[in-house]
Amino acid sequence: MKKIILALSLIFVLILSCSRQDDEAAVNGNLVSNNKKATGSSSYDLLSDDTFKSMVIEVVYVDGYEPSTAAINNFVSFLNERVNKSKGITVVKRAIASPGKATFTNQEIIAIEDANRTKYNSSDQIAVWAFFVDGESADNTSSAKVLGTAYRNTSFVIYEKTVQGLSSSPFQPGRSLLETTVITHEFGHILGLTNLGAKLQSDHEDSEHAKHCNVESCLMYWSAESGSGIANMVSGGTAPKLDAQCLADLKANGGK
Repeated sequence: MKKIILALSLIFVLILSCSRQDDEAAVNGNLVSNNKKATGSSSYDLLSDDTFKSMVIEVVYVDGYEPSTAAINNFVSFLNERVNKSKGITVVKRAIASPGKATFTNQEIIAIEDANRTKYNSSDQIAVWAFFVDGESADNTSSAKVLGTAYRNTSFVIYEKTVQGLSSSPFQPGRSLLETTVITHEFGHILGLTNLGAKLQSDHEDSEHAKHCNVESCLMYWSAESGSGIANMVSGGTAPKLDAQCLADLKANGGK
């Protein structure tokens, strides 16, 4: 029995060791673990120019589900208005083969990132992973669909199949408009909104939808990431913007 317990203990230690080594692995000399932290924890580093002078956004999409050029351009414009990066913002794009699934859990999305991500924080450049997948969230219900999720300090996923299914048909918003709204909303979480790394300068967190703004016209209102209410937010033909309270939170944490 002691031998069995000892063997099991050794196996457990080996598993922990392998997991730790994976997190501490380096890509091009850059520690992977720096991009595997909690959502919002890199708020200051993303917003300020103190440590990271530039930003690279690695946009990876499944073949046939590339985000529109307009949406990516709008995303970069959004960033230029909010973050301080004296050496600029760069976007690199590439396609990957379909994972061959209809729905994805957060853990499955993380596994895809870990297998495909190539850009990680370097000495003065912070790296972001943006994945556009050809499936739906496993968290979808009959009454609500998840359009995107920010799940790490520099990582988010857009459920592009769902976004395309809710756009560009009669009485639906245009695809680039919907993409812009979901992308910037999810990145708002990565920037620390709402009460997710960028400290509140006023009381505006939605008591019923944590980490979201309680102002219905704000980009960080909860329905911007849900198929059930986003149409109302973009009915005017333009993507919603951050309200004054969210802007104050970002400015107080190193942003513009």
